[in-house]
Amino acid sequence: MPRDNHFADLVFTGGPVYTVDSARSWAGAVAVRDGRIVVVGHDHDVRHLIGAHTEVVDLDGRLLLPGFQDAHVHPVLGGTTMRSCDLHDLEDAGDYVSAVAAYARAHPGVEWINGGGWSMEAFPGGLPHRELLDAVVPDRPVSLPNRDGHGVWANSRALEIAGITADTPDPADGRIERDADGLPTGMLQEGAAELITRHIPVPGPAEFLAGLLEGQRHLHGFGITGWQDAAVGTGFFGGDVYGAYLAAAESGQLTARVRGAQWWVRDGGVEQLARFAARRHEARIGRFRAGSVKMMLDGVAENHTAAMLEPYLDGCGCATASSGLDFIDPDQLGHYVSELDAADFQVHFHALGDRAVRNALDAVEEALRRNGRRGNRHHLAHLQVVHPEDIPRFRALGATANIQPLWAMHEPQMDELTIPFLGERRAGWQYPFGSLARSGAVLAAGSDWSVSSPDPLQGIHVAVNRAGTGPQDKVLIAEERLDLGQAIAAYTAGSAWVNHLESDTGSVQVGKYADLVVLDRDPFAGPTRGIGETRVLRTYVEGGLVHAAE
Repeated sequence: MPRDNHFADLVFTGGPVYTVDSARSWAGAVAVRDGRIVVVGHDHDVRHLIGAHTEVVDLDGRLLLPGFQDAHVHPVLGGTTMRSCDLHDLEDAGDYVSAVAAYARAHPGVEWINGGGWSMEAFPGGLPHRELLDAVVPDRPVSLPNRDGHGVWANSRALEIAGITADTPDPADGRIERDADGLPTGMLQEGAAELITRHIPVPGPAEFLAGLLEGQRHLHGFGITGWQDAAVGTGFFGGDVYGAYLAAAESGQLTARVRGAQWWVRDGGVEQLARFAARRHEARIGRFRAGSVKMMLDGVAENHTAAMLEPYLDGCGCATASSGLDFIDPDQLGHYVSELDAADFQVHFHALGDRAVRNALDAVEEALRRNGRRGNRHHLAHLQVVHPEDIPRFRALGATANIQPLWAMHEPQMDELTIPFLGERRAGWQYPFGSLARSGAVLAAGSDWSVSSPDPLQGIHVAVNRAGTGPQDKVLIAEERLDLGQAIAAYTAGSAWVNHLESDTGSVQVGKYADLVVLDRDPFAGPTRGIGETRVLRTYVEGGLVHAAE
């Protein structure tokens, strides 16, 4: 029977609908035809569009939102890890060791055991030892990145294959942890991890594609309909996932909208632009684009590799000789960013410490001075410590604050491995979401999964409460809270802006794609401490159902 084009394919009634349009308006019903939104209004506005073949979803008071977009995530690597020795759902050191032993028994033919996802807080000082792995896997190499991906825990066999001994010097961008006698402990920080990871067999195209599809399935389950992959390209130690995106886009299996941030090799220069440009030209297939470049400026605070303006403190509160690492030469950064900006690439900075944040903003300022405003929407991710003097520079320079809200709370990693070594003053500058919003900065939001949960609703909960979901959880810097509308906007309209998708996504408006998410409740109607209990029921891309909760 021919389709009647007068009727809608899909209609939502019984709102509420938070549109996240520029007026932050509300509606009660939405109609979709041919993958696009054709009506945003109330039940009486859509009744005439309901035909015999129209799917009608009664929201019954549950909230409809634009699909979430993750502005900084690693889905291929996350999905690949889920298919290997995945430790993300465990917390205890003993459980990690048991899981590695079980995986080794179950996979006797695996040449090199990897996966990862362990938490630093499970070990004294955040430093596991090779002997724990040697006890369960003495004959095969094991190398397991931690959750934040800034360090690798390896056994003795892996160290042997990599030729790492007491005489191996630390690389300029990393550190080999050592026992009192100088022997490597098996913990390799930052660039030192590459001494081992370069020996690991790289997953093949089929394995990366399977990882992408697993990661995509996982993210759709949290209402995520688009993202920016923060590490696509040659030189990233997890492997080059670019081909997996091309394959999925060409076959139609890529149901999410993806912008790939091509990986800037730290010790390279502007000669990389030719490769970036070739890949950007090629990546015009389906829902995949590759118009960004990821520049990783520093490490993380927990291992003292985040670049700070002042030295870290020691356990007694005294200044140390270390103020972190600059992974890309700050004296060249402005030149590099200016060249990328002139070539109309968006720069996606990893900038965690206050020195890295300042270096990134200085580089953006230099690019603007040289090139004028080209609308490339450069953004700084993580922003754990931001000097107050740099807060207003985001709006002034048009730089977006790409925040990972889930990290902005008290937890052992924060309280035991971070705050004591930052000191009270700098600890009060952490994750300044509220200050950035009040200054007029554009906020985008993401998860950095598989570093932490990709669930936007958990991130939104922390952004609003600055605390976990426990009733007794302490608040981390209350004045840096966002309200619920601001937090949702960061995960929708803000990330759509960063991804150059705001014309088609990021809000519920007529003419935009029907990339939509149905929650199991309206979190605006309950206490803010209950936001984290909210779950996703359905996820749609262009009106097609890509996730339905069991």
